[in-house]
Formats: sequence, structure tokens, C-alpha cells
Amino acid sequence: MTAFARGTSETPLGKLTMEVRSVNNRYLDIALRLSDSARHVEPAIREAIADRIKRGRVELSLRIDASVEGADESRLNSARLDALVRMQDAVREMLPKSRRLSVREVLDWPGVVQREEADEDTLKGLVLELLDRVFDEFVDTRRREGARLAELIVQRVDAARALVATLRSRLPEIQAHMRERLDQRIAEIAERVDPERVEQEVVLLLNKADVEEETDRLTIHLDEVVNVLGQDQPVGRRLDFLMQELNREANTLGSKAAHTDVTNASVELKVLIEQMREQVQNIE
Repeated sequence: MTAFARGTSETPLGKLTMEVRSVNNRYLDIALRLSDSARHVEPAIREAIADRIKRGRVELSLRIDASVEGADESRLNSARLDALVRMQDAVREMLPKSRRLSVREVLDWPGVVQREEADEDTLKGLVLELLDRVFDEFVDTRRREGARLAELIVQRVDAARALVATLRSRLPEIQAHMRERLDQRIAEIAERVDPERVEQEVVLLLNKADVEEETDRLTIHLDEVVNVLGQDQPVGRRLDFLMQELNREANTLGSKAAHTDVTNASVELKVLIEQMREQVQNIE
């Protein structure tokens, strides 16, 4: 399920900026991009995400703004600064017209400014506090999208129910038509076959073509889809299973079809089930 959220937090250790986004995935896949000083928080971040998200690829980035992070506890790295000055002088000998580095550029050069390492527990608490706030917005976004997807699925369920109901109402007529056709064929060969054996074969053929059980199970599964969508918990995998069962019944319906109405209903049902299955992949 796709979603995005962003949050910032001004702290004594610096400005924390966190972004979270997710895309569809059958399972939970967490990808993190963290500032070096926050690497020790990675296990706690993964655990916090797994507590709130069960499905999807979740990408989280965390940046600690170095321009304000621990500024009062910073000091110059003299050795690194001397090396930078020597490199600048060497470049200017080869390129006399090149400009000198500004103070800001020097201070931003990696390693020139050394900052005291922040207390790990303090930083962990600040990161998890921001994570909790960002994820409130993130989960709300996913919940709103989930509600829209549920509406689309229910529309397909209603269309499938209508198909099944129409087919069920036509079953007596379809069976009567099948019996009429069989009787006509039997009349053509009546003198060459045993009437009792023919009747037995007719009954067997009609039983094999009977799709009432399939329509019953389709109705039960469609009702369960709506029931599952109404639950306040992760339902994606349960819906996956129901889509498989619906597809199984639709295939059986098609394999037993002895009338064009049954064949057409099977095809239309499989189209609707596939549309639902595609949407279910986006639901946690």
C-alpha cells in the first residue's frame, strides 16, 4: 500500500528529519537510510516499524542536520584542516585563477569539524519519539487508502453476487434445456440402446453439470470477503486466501459448464476475481 509521511524535530543534538514511504509488497520489507551517528538505533527502528506495519516495502530515511548538531560541543580537527589547506595550495599552484575556499566550505568539509558523540540512549529516545509521530500520520494515510480500496473490492463483490444470483435463478431452466437436448439425442438412437442404461447416463450427465454447490460456495466466499474487510486488523493474507478459493470455484464452474450462460458467468466471475486480487495485493 502506498503512503508517505515526513516529520522534523529540533533537538539539543540537532535537527532530525525523517521521511517514510511505502509501496506494495506481499510481505514486510524494511529499507533504512540513516545518519552514521544513528546507526545504533537501527534495530529499534526496525522493531518499531514491524509493530505497526505488517505488509509492504517501507523505506525510511533519517537525517541529522550537521549545521546545528551539537554546535557548542564542536572543535576543529587541526590535522584535517592543515591537510585541506595543503591541498588547496597545491590546486591553486596548478590553477592560479581558482578561488579560495570560503570559511563555510572549509567547515563543511568532512572531518574538519569534530563533534562530541551524542549520548546513544538520548539520541535513540529522540529518534523513536519522532518515529512514533511520523508513523501516526503514515498509518492514517494507509488507512484512508485502505478504505478506498475496500470500497472498490466491495463493488466487485456486489457485481459477482449479482452474477451468481442470476445464474442460480436460471439453473432450473438450464437443467430443463439440457434434459430436452439429451432427450432429443436419445430419441434418435432409441432403437439401438437400452432405455434403462440411457436414463442412468442422463442422470449422471445432469449431476456432473449441476453447479448449485459451486454457486453456494461462491456466495459464502463473497460474503466472507465483505466480513473480512470490516475487521480492524491486517487482513491482506486472509483476503489472498479467499481470492484463491473464489478463483477455484469459478474454474470449477467453467469446467462443468454445459450451457453458454454458465460459461459466460464463469468468465465474468474470473475477471471480477482478478480485479479484486490485484487490489488485495495492496492491502495490509
